[in-house]
Amino acid sequence: MFSFQSVVKFVAMSAAAVLAATSLARAEQGGKYWVPGEQSATYRTSDVQKSKKARAMAEMRERSAYARMHDPAAPKGKEHHLILQVNSNDPAAMNLTLNNATNVTEYYKGLGEKVKIEVVTFGPGLHMLREDTSPVKARIEEMALSIPEVSFKACGNTQEKMQKAENKSIPIIKQAEVVKSGVVRVMELQEKGWAYVKP
Repeated sequence: MFSFQSVVKFVAMSAAAVLAATSLARAEQGGKYWVPGEQSATYRTSDVQKSKKARAMAEMRERSAYARMHDPAAPKGKEHHLILQVNSNDPAAMNLTLNNATNVTEYYKGLGEKVKIEVVTFGPGLHMLREDTSPVKARIEEMALSIPEVSFKACGNTQEKMQKAENKSIPIIKQAEVVKSGVVRVMELQEKGWAYVKP
């Protein structure tokens, strides 16, 4: 003879077995399998597929960017243009300008893209390109040999004013070219789409 507890245990186990069998049968009819505590297999599969697609796309973008950066035969991007303005007689600002020019050039070389940079000086910033007063003359001479993408422009108006004020000729370093007006030069380059930065 069965005890009352044995009967209750048997009924509970039978009910659980019937529920499980019914759920499993329904899932098999639709080609899906039920897993306790989880959503349907179809939902999980689509999530996994989306995740795999997103990961694959990210990896492909990364590989193509890496390939463009390191493959000399890869198609090159557009040419970049930057104006760096110097209008103060501050050696720290002049060195910062040269650092910026070097960093930008190295960045685009790393990507296999071309860049042109013009350092335009006027007002007190002309001292950067003066043969007799430039605190960065040695750096500019070095850059002219190693980084041809960077050119230097000296304001002719400022040069004339300094010549009158100092009553002597104002020599400009040979790596620089004198333009009529430094401000006009900046304006004209910006009108052609050049980016402008004042370090």
